Amino acid sequence: MDVFTTKRKIIITCHKWLSNVLHKEVIDLGFKTERVFQTGVELIGTVEDCIRLNLNLRCASQVMYSLKSFVCNDPDELYKQLVDVPWEKMIDPGGYFSVTSNVFHPTIQTNLFANLRVKDAIVDRIKEISNQRPTTGSELSGAVVYLFWKHEDAEIFLDTSGETLAKHVYRKLPGKAPMLEALAAATILSTNWNKKDVFINPMCGSGTLAIEAALIATKRAPGLLRHYYAFMHLLGYEVDMYEKERTKLDEQIIDVPNLKIIATDLSERAIKIAKINAEVAGVDYLIDFEVCDFEDTIIPEQEGIIMINPEYGERMGEEVELEATYARMGDFFKNSCKGKTGYIFTGNLDLAKKIRLKPSKRIEFYNAKIDCRLLEYELYAGTKRTDKLV
Repeated sequence: MDVFTTKRKIIITCHKWLSNVLHKEVIDLGFKTERVFQTGVELIGTVEDCIRLNLNLRCASQVMYSLKSFVCNDPDELYKQLVDVPWEKMIDPGGYFSVTSNVFHPTIQTNLFANLRVKDAIVDRIKEISNQRPTTGSELSGAVVYLFWKHEDAEIFLDTSGETLAKHVYRKLPGKAPMLEALAAATILSTNWNKKDVFINPMCGSGTLAIEAALIATKRAPGLLRHYYAFMHLLGYEVDMYEKERTKLDEQIIDVPNLKIIATDLSERAIKIAKINAEVAGVDYLIDFEVCDFEDTIIPEQEGIIMINPEYGERMGEEVELEATYARMGDFFKNSCKGKTGYIFTGNLDLAKKIRLKPSKRIEFYNAKIDCRLLEYELYAGTKRTDKLV
């Protein structure tokens, strides 16, 4: 089986509640989807399609190419089902591969044991056919095989990504409590920003939101910054496939006249880190960085959005201190940002009540295991404060 030309099920995974944005990304790339679920999107395609998906998607985690689905009731049955897969046509007999999994079955106490049975089946099959034995390990530096096994339903995939796509590589210095790049991109893509008007990011931290905004506006795909994927280690991979798609990424970059992205933070260190990250991403020239309190951020008169990702107060005692900050954010929106649309991303809805402005939208996201909301505020001239709860 030539996986690069054979169409099979593809599952693109993502973090919880990013699938709607991911779905739009996939559709915009010209693919037809079969299913959308809470943590991913399903479609039909080849590993060559997976190359394009890996290079272009901002909100994805992994791109998985399905090899086989089957009923499985115990580890021995798992081995028997997988030893019949023609692994010698996909994995170099003298190469390296790793196995990852999500397993929910009473016969498996640890995923490591399931991974071991998968490795045994692959190695035994390849050794029998080629008389060579590939090496295995936990590092995602070669071909990657993924097992999903829940109750009696099991499915084995080629993970064509390897290291997660949710990290966009440019963030060499993360800063304090950074937002995952895929999440940052998804929140921006969920706003009403037209990618031409001003984008203002007070409390910018390590700069992730501002950098993702610049990448999105100029159509710079994540694949421009990353040069290693698990699909590169599959038999049948031809570098021309990759180079062809990589060239398209360069060709799709656009110049946005008068694009203005503003990022501010009270911390000099945060701004220094943000500038370094923006330079690695190749968009430092598109972002105006300034050290100042969020209330002192200069707001241009032109249309656009203001987006803030404040602290949530996860530790005891922090909430009380942050109440005043959230109240100040409400005043800042009311007094300084008229005519714009304001967004606050928070994992603490009790603190969000202190903003005392009524959100026009509440979009659900998860940041790690924290249930979060992207709150949208239409900041018309004369916006009134309200005691209504968020």
